[in-house]
Formats: sequence, structure tokens, C-alpha cells
Amino acid sequence: MELKTAHIPGDPRIAYDEIGSGPPVVFLHGIGGNRTNWRDQLQACAPQYRAIAWDARGYGLSDDYEGPLDFSQFADDMVRLLDHLEIAKAILVGLSMGGRISQDLYFRYPGRVGAMVLCDTFPGTSPTLPPKEREEFIALRKGPLVAGKTLREMAEPLAKTLVSANAAPDHFQRLVESIEALHQESYIKTLEASMRYDRAVDLGTISVPVQLIYGAEDRLTPPGIGEEMARQIPGALLAVIEGAGHLVNIERSEEFNSVLLDFLAQQ
Repeated sequence: MELKTAHIPGDPRIAYDEIGSGPPVVFLHGIGGNRTNWRDQLQACAPQYRAIAWDARGYGLSDDYEGPLDFSQFADDMVRLLDHLEIAKAILVGLSMGGRISQDLYFRYPGRVGAMVLCDTFPGTSPTLPPKEREEFIALRKGPLVAGKTLREMAEPLAKTLVSANAAPDHFQRLVESIEALHQESYIKTLEASMRYDRAVDLGTISVPVQLIYGAEDRLTPPGIGEEMARQIPGALLAVIEGAGHLVNIERSEEFNSVLLDFLAQQ
């Protein structure tokens, strides 16, 4: 089966990869990622599903855009993508920021979501830090870039905080390359918008099937966050995968794909 890369029209244009046929499963990357982070999952899903991975606005092959970002625009863009592909309802698989976008989309466009796989992510769409700590985090991440440091210089130190202690060199390199490929201005906009977006939701009202997947060695979103989400979301399933950090789908792709495909088979 051949992987197709294309754009949907509009402002900005959104790039996506697509392979396979069947029920649609859409993959959403994290703040330091792009659609290629999901290549192992697209291949695993292709025999039975229509597997799609996007580049969010300002990422990968998607266009940059003028003006500031409102985090809600990501979910609006995803609806544009679904409409363009004539998909009425999809299963969303979101990691980190992609998991927050998935939740935002569910609560704002519930009829478009058939189920969710939420990976190494925070609950809901409200800020997880107090205002002062939130701004400190933004300054920590964007300060070096504003001061003239390049993403290439920041990629390896940042990647080391996101992988497990014994990450395979090729997995680490994939993450480094993903960070190096970020669009600097759009990344800064996303960093600010994602940390400041505040739309309170009640996870207890989620009525679609949910699978939670966390890396046992994830320091950014530890498994305890997934455990608490599993308590709040009715009927949610939780898998904690050993030997994986924040990018659980890359570090432990076989184990991740097994959990994912088992969940998809039940839908």
C-alpha cells in the first residue's frame, strides 16, 4: 500500500498523510512533532483502517499563518480536514498536545468523534499550571529562541528530557529530527497558545470509548496523570508501557500498536 501526502485547501493549507481504507483513524502529533511521528502506526493500521496523520498549522508541510494563534483553531482545522476527506466521524489518536486537541474537538464537535486514544497527555483543555509557573514555562522554552539560539542547538537537550533512560539511538534521533524540523515562529505561537488556553470541561461527561496510553518513564506527563484520567472518564481503559518516555508510540511502537489495534477492533 502506498502512502499519499496531500494538502487540504484553505488558509492555512493543512498537510496530511493517508494510507489504507476502512473506518477512519486520525493521528495528531505533539507540540514538538509532525505527521511523520506516526509512520509506524499508519503502516500498522493500513490493512484494516483508513489511517491519516496531519501536520497541524505551522508544522511540517502545513502552511504558517499570520497573527497570533488561538488554541481552538487546531480543532477547527481538524474539522476542515474531516470535511475535506468526507469523514463524518473519526477515531482520534492524539499524543501530548494532540491529545488536548482531541479533547477540545470532542467537547466542541462531539458528533465528529467516534472514540479517542489519548497518549501521554494532560486532562482537558485548562492550564495545568498556575499563571506564574505557566509564564515561567513559556519563557524557559521560548527564551533561548528569542535570544538567538536555533532549534538545531536546542533539539538534543530537549529530546533527552522526553525519552526513556535507555532509549534506542534511532528513536532518539527521530525525536531530534522532529524538533529540528519545527517552524520556529509557529512553534512559539503554539507554545504560548497551548499553555494559555482555558476552556473548562468535565471529563466525566465523555460518552465515547477512550483508551489511555502512557509511557512508564514519561517525565512530562507521568502515568499518574493517566490513572487520574481513567478514574474520571467513564469506562476508560489505561495501558502503561514499560521502557517508554513521552514519545511512547516511537520508543515502543510494537507494544503501542498492539494496544491501539486491540482497542480499534472493539469499536
